[in-house]
Amino acid sequence: MSANSFDARSTLSVGDESYEIFRLDKVEGSARLPYSLKVLLENLLRTEDGANITADHIRALGGWDSQAQPSQEIQFTPARVIMQDFTGVPCVVDLATMREAVKELGGDAAKINPLAPAELVIDHSVIADKFGTNEAFAQNVELEYGRNRERYQFLRWGQTAFDEFKVVPPGTGIVHQVNIEHLARTVMVRGGQAYPDTLVGTDSHTTMVNGLGVLGWGVGGIEAEAAMLGQPVSMLIPRVVGFKLTGELTPGTTATDLVLTITEMLRKHGVVGKFVEFYGEGVAATSLANRATIGNMSPEFGSTAAIFPIDGETLKYLKLTGRSEQQVALVEAYAKEQGLWLDPAAEPDFSEKLELDLSTVVPSIAGPKRPQDRIVLANAAEQFKSDVRNYVDTADEAGKESFPASDAPANHPNGAPSNPVTVTAADGSTYEIDHGAVTVAAITSCTNTSNPYVMVAAALVAKKAVEKGLTRKPWVKTTLAPGSKVVTDYFDKAGLTPYLDKVGFNLVGYGCTTCIGNSGPLPEEVSKAVNDHDLAVTSVLSGNRNFEGRINPDVKMNYLASPPLVVAYALAGSMKVDITRDALGVDQEGKPVFLTDIWPTEAEVNDVVANAIGEDMFNKSYQDVFAGDAQWQALPIPTGNTFEWDPQSTYVRKPPYFEGMTMETTPVSDITGARVLAKLGDSVTTDHISPAGAIKADTPAGKYLTEHGIERRDFNSYGSRRGNHEVMIRGTFANIRLRNQIAPGTEGGYTRDFTVDGGPVSFIYDASRNYIEQGTPLVILAGKEYGSGSSRDWAAKGTALLGVKAVVAESYERIHRSNLIGMGVIPLQYPEGQSAESLGLTGEEAFSIAGITELNDGTTPRTVKVTTDTGVEFDAVVRIDTPGEADYYRNGGILQYVLRSLIRK
Repeated sequence: MSANSFDARSTLSVGDESYEIFRLDKVEGSARLPYSLKVLLENLLRTEDGANITADHIRALGGWDSQAQPSQEIQFTPARVIMQDFTGVPCVVDLATMREAVKELGGDAAKINPLAPAELVIDHSVIADKFGTNEAFAQNVELEYGRNRERYQFLRWGQTAFDEFKVVPPGTGIVHQVNIEHLARTVMVRGGQAYPDTLVGTDSHTTMVNGLGVLGWGVGGIEAEAAMLGQPVSMLIPRVVGFKLTGELTPGTTATDLVLTITEMLRKHGVVGKFVEFYGEGVAATSLANRATIGNMSPEFGSTAAIFPIDGETLKYLKLTGRSEQQVALVEAYAKEQGLWLDPAAEPDFSEKLELDLSTVVPSIAGPKRPQDRIVLANAAEQFKSDVRNYVDTADEAGKESFPASDAPANHPNGAPSNPVTVTAADGSTYEIDHGAVTVAAITSCTNTSNPYVMVAAALVAKKAVEKGLTRKPWVKTTLAPGSKVVTDYFDKAGLTPYLDKVGFNLVGYGCTTCIGNSGPLPEEVSKAVNDHDLAVTSVLSGNRNFEGRINPDVKMNYLASPPLVVAYALAGSMKVDITRDALGVDQEGKPVFLTDIWPTEAEVNDVVANAIGEDMFNKSYQDVFAGDAQWQALPIPTGNTFEWDPQSTYVRKPPYFEGMTMETTPVSDITGARVLAKLGDSVTTDHISPAGAIKADTPAGKYLTEHGIERRDFNSYGSRRGNHEVMIRGTFANIRLRNQIAPGTEGGYTRDFTVDGGPVSFIYDASRNYIEQGTPLVILAGKEYGSGSSRDWAAKGTALLGVKAVVAESYERIHRSNLIGMGVIPLQYPEGQSAESLGLTGEEAFSIAGITELNDGTTPRTVKVTTDTGVEFDAVVRIDTPGEADYYRNGGILQYVLRSLIRK
């Protein structure tokens, strides 16, 4: 029950129903707040308990100073938690382990149960092994079940063992699309109360639901588990960036072009740790699908959230997607009553403001390795010819970044590298590929597959191409992986599926596939040519992530593009082709066919959307969404409220986080004699830290699986084995594109092991075992934007289990910094303007860090003293940003804190 200090408790009647609400207008200053902060204010009013959430917290938010730097901590209690299976499996593993730990400490295991609704969508496990045939979907699903049976049995057990925990089975859709189409409430109803739907999710693209007016963002699995168990999320009241939209998109531009433009603008402006909120007359002209596309890319801007207020467009979408009349009426009534309804003319109080005239957006792609590196489509071919030199030249990039260029020699006729190779296909035909060949063209990922306008545009490009006699180039692996079954339903109804099939975009699965690294292998002859001749080939995908080493191990350069442009590049076959000017192929009469010949008009797209998509499709797809098919229902599952761990399992193992834990905390200590496990450059993402993608046989993880009797063909991916800490530790910092600067000349999971004379090069995992045996703590040195990218909890879990006690970086992305603390690793920052290079650090030093013990006194030091055995000294900034984070660190991590708290209740 709320303490209700502001007498905010009231009643809202909608139709025949009445709901308890907490009125925002009872708090002075609430009317001028941005939409997102109004949602947080309601959260505090409703959860005010006089202890963790007090009247002073509510007054602080009501009196928010838009220009101040964040300093006021608040406790945000999300209404629900959403997960995908890669990050969700370790969450459920940890919950199962916590049940056993509670019993061992004399508590009640049943206390470990989600207190907020928790929904998990299995969408990250399908791999696009098969493609280009009508049987691809069925074959990929069969392979998926074969690889993941143990994991799926475990999740089915979790669905029966934990209250408030539901699983959306495989082959249904992508978590974020299922969320906006079905799971999101916009206004939540629970226990007779109505309040804004809010959430945290174990995927950074949880922000897609911001397009529906739902405040939520990605957290690590560690934080999500705590939220499920009733722990509020500790945060500082953020700065809010107002992003004004004016005008309308011009014909020929898409939501993808818009979102890449916004990503470039906001990344340049700097929005890490801030909320972004869209306002202005242009919002009303932005479809819900386009809003969701923009919200999805929030992690690519670096913002915590990127939200749109509720308006008539929101209601229209809720109705289309099958929400009940009462729910739609409640959303409208609640939003208008609470001042959460969009006023296009309003100018809320924002910390900073940007503006974009939608009519200025032009067709664009982004790449070759970061979402914010936007390229105007008309300049793409020339830009490629310049960028490719970084991947084929012999110039050494050491020190600039942690990801090296290839050392392959290259010729530069006309200034463009070229190394043509003749390939013989399986059917005996031959073709030639070169640097820039598009080897993967994938319509994939929640960013765009939820957006019917760009999906229909892609299908119409395919239709017009087929009618002109065009098809994909033979070296292009083409895949279609929609975010929900609704997409294929409207393709079928519009008669567009046969055209997609004819250009090679057959359905391969309903899941993330290529965007998460599950692109599957390239055709054997293409892969061999690429690797034998060190070709810098490319992928074009409609996803949100294109980091190096992420999409496919054979592909060095990756480009984000709208679905219709993905089809166009599959037809062109090379990034060297200027698709705005050059012919994509020739028609039946031998005449050149240009992009303008096959690009649909806005009216053609709108006509298909209007006539082929209806509420009945959503009702049919989601009527029994948690039940699953016969294959899912036939999985045998154990019973009981504690899990029966299989000692032979290589997928699901009991982790060691609570071994030796007592009810009393161990005082934190300073760090002495630490060695550097890795010295890294700028823009090291969680993709480079956390294990992801294929497992190679000659790596520590591959050797572990081989030793446990697993054939190489059954290794599966790191993502699918996230429930096994032994595999994950061995793959941490092992990304094939990671360059550890203390082991020059190497790529991947290598370091120097200073427990051995001379510090020979060693696998990072092997060296860490030696350091742990010696009792030597470890540190990581890093550059700017450390830990950007997906909200991968294993980037922090693996770091901690390798024996790392501290990270020293120039700057951090929000989620990874928080996750490090959640695993008992202290994040430190170089003094402003300083770096490892400016301080002369090589990574060969021994480090000591003094002043951490101040935390034992209940305070958080602003800086700690870092010294080395070579005489370097500096004061590192302690990036434990809130008192709540300090509590987690004192307890050895967030899970230990929660466990102790629950037992004491």
